[in-house]
Amino acid sequence: MLYFRSLLKQFGFSRRLLKVESCRITESASLILLPWASLIQTLSRAPVIFLLDQRKRFSTMPEIETNHRDSELFSPPSDVRGMTELDRTAFKKTVTIPVLKVRKEIVNKLMRSLKRAALQRPGIKRVIEDPEDEEGRLIMLDPYKMFTIDSFEKEELSILKQLNVNPQISKYNLELTYENFKSEEILRAVLPEGQDVTSGFSRVGHIAHLNLRDHQLPYKHLIGQVMIDKNPGITSAVNKINNIDNTYRNFQMEVLSGEENMMTKVRENNYTYEFDFAKVYWNPRLSTEHSRITELLKPGDVLFDVFAGVGPFAIPAAKKNCTVFANDLNPESHKWLLHNCKLNKVDQKVKVFNLDGKDFLQGPVREELMQQLGPLSKERKHSVHIVMNLPAKAIEFISAFKALLDGQPCGSELLPTVHCYSFSKDANPAKDVQQRAGTVLGISLEACSSVHLVRNVAPNKEMLCITFRIPAAILYKNQTVNRDNHEDPPLKRQRTDKDL
Repeated sequence: MLYFRSLLKQFGFSRRLLKVESCRITESASLILLPWASLIQTLSRAPVIFLLDQRKRFSTMPEIETNHRDSELFSPPSDVRGMTELDRTAFKKTVTIPVLKVRKEIVNKLMRSLKRAALQRPGIKRVIEDPEDEEGRLIMLDPYKMFTIDSFEKEELSILKQLNVNPQISKYNLELTYENFKSEEILRAVLPEGQDVTSGFSRVGHIAHLNLRDHQLPYKHLIGQVMIDKNPGITSAVNKINNIDNTYRNFQMEVLSGEENMMTKVRENNYTYEFDFAKVYWNPRLSTEHSRITELLKPGDVLFDVFAGVGPFAIPAAKKNCTVFANDLNPESHKWLLHNCKLNKVDQKVKVFNLDGKDFLQGPVREELMQQLGPLSKERKHSVHIVMNLPAKAIEFISAFKALLDGQPCGSELLPTVHCYSFSKDANPAKDVQQRAGTVLGISLEACSSVHLVRNVAPNKEMLCITFRIPAAILYKNQTVNRDNHEDPPLKRQRTDKDL
């Protein structure tokens, strides 16, 4: 393509293929502009360049990739570059589109046969009224495929002949407006050329949650408004302005555009959650992980959710007839956890606490485990699971399991299973998490734990979940610990660093 453009410059022709001064519809003879005809003649006389036949005259055009095509013809006007306050009227643009004149009564039948040739552009009608004929219609054609009669394939020409349609291609000046452009196209046109464009976001009910980079901040209000305009149901756009590193796991945010109401409702895995997004933690990208843990549980199992948030682990588990103990230190999360338990009709199955994670483990969890793993535990058929979803710090809390229980150890198959989340920037993230968790417990976990990759959080930063049974030598007081290897069997279906 670069070689082709260099030829254009060499022979004095512009890159612009079509330039139309009038909206009048004309026959296809005028669609091929004079510069092209002159170019063909000139190229035919040039050495080492052979002339393509009439049918293949524009064979270079279909080779352009679709996204590159759209960026050429369907990109917003160049003078919007650098805009910081959204002016929708500045996005008007006229493009020339090839069209086929047809009778309105045959449009539906004909469109099935012209899928290849018809314009495929979301937001633009492929069939419009003919301004010169009330009984006629214009079918928009792909401007990168359709130039002359010869652009039609034999099968398409046969259908046109059967329906008595003149295959002559005309041209139509189509006015594009702000509504016709995608959010990515708008932002690519506005932001400095060559810089990253943000078109994605996390949706939390009616809120679009963005993480803008420094070079995008001068355009933040425009970006927020574009997200609202182009995504039905979004009425507020916010940007996170600090990391989730405070005690309550929420973050400061700035409303970029739209309403400031952060009270929202979301649906995840068929459950409903309501909360104030400005005061609690919620991540829609963890939906699959919430479902994965729930699927590990069986009716009758016991779940301790140490950092429960507003209930995305606790509520599905309770719906599965598990006994659930859910805790969160954040008073707002505690409030909405209680609310969501009632909203999903599981408030009788979930015991809710507002404690520090360590206090929860050494208090309610310890008391319940003493009962669950006591002398009658041999008759117990259900499992005990402990979920610790606080990736930045959860590994630190597993030290609370050391010498947590008194008495005679239970059988290894009855020991609690821990699902602990963590971040890692290590080149071998699975091994890194296993080693860090093992260091806190004072044993090696590499042979008796599994590691699941949850998601990529940022470049070179992974979120993982390490799953292991708490060794009896760790969980019970006055037990001898083999720091290299303990007696408990490894978990089934291990996923270690090789899997990641």
